[in-house]
Amino acid sequence: MRGLLFLCVQNSARSQMAEGLARSIIGESVRVQSAGSKPAEVNPFAVAAMKEIGIEISAQKSKSVDSIDPLSVDTVITLCSDEVCPVFLGNVRRMHWPIADPAAPNSSLGDAERLAKFRLARDQIKARIEVLNALRDVPRGPTAIEFHSSIRVHDLPRSARFYSWLLGTQPRERTHRYVIFICPELRLNLVLLVSDGKQLHHDTLYHFGIALAGKGAVIDAYHRAFQAGWHVEKPPRTTWLGTPLHELWLKDPDANLIEIYARLTADELAQRPADDQPVALA
Repeated sequence: MRGLLFLCVQNSARSQMAEGLARSIIGESVRVQSAGSKPAEVNPFAVAAMKEIGIEISAQKSKSVDSIDPLSVDTVITLCSDEVCPVFLGNVRRMHWPIADPAAPNSSLGDAERLAKFRLARDQIKARIEVLNALRDVPRGPTAIEFHSSIRVHDLPRSARFYSWLLGTQPRERTHRYVIFICPELRLNLVLLVSDGKQLHHDTLYHFGIALAGKGAVIDAYHRAFQAGWHVEKPPRTTWLGTPLHELWLKDPDANLIEIYARLTADELAQRPADDQPVALA
């Protein structure tokens, strides 16, 4: 993303706030502009709402979408909700964020209530821009061949019945403690675990994960995670207890456990140590 354009009808409120927010959040690496199909003056409530969070937009001007150089834009975000959004001609990436117009006429509102509407729109736009910025230049991650999820359930038989219905398949394995669904067409491995309050361990763990093609891919995922700055809970190793796997454990930003794993080949299984102790891979 090199050139970002926000559009709404009057280019007076939502798109003006978005322009100021994007400049503040993304910085100078992206050219940020805003425009409208019927440009008007920058709304003073938009200026006030932005000033509350330390961003000054009083010098910004409303512009017509026709005045924007198509060569300066590669991403267009429209912010209209109930109105007809402006059209920008060009070969660009397009996104639509429907944000209610805080400047919509309503004679029953006082200034405090009107400002509250601008604050709400400002905060909604800000949160979306923060996600947009976080997804810029994401480094390449591992290539998953299966998604794994272990979830804890209160009623194992009833949950097993529900997921059998939902996924259209019978469990591959079931015990009094867990039920395992394998769905190759969805690339899904789903484990239902009894939620009995016992301490988490390899039989009761609640986590998500992805399967990779082999040991080398798990080791590569470790180096990619380290370079990307993600939290490595356990470096890659080969484990033998339970299901023999090459595995790497990460934690996501909310401290959810993520398992990155590969099943062992027949030759690798034949190398199982007598003491079943895990073998470090990196």
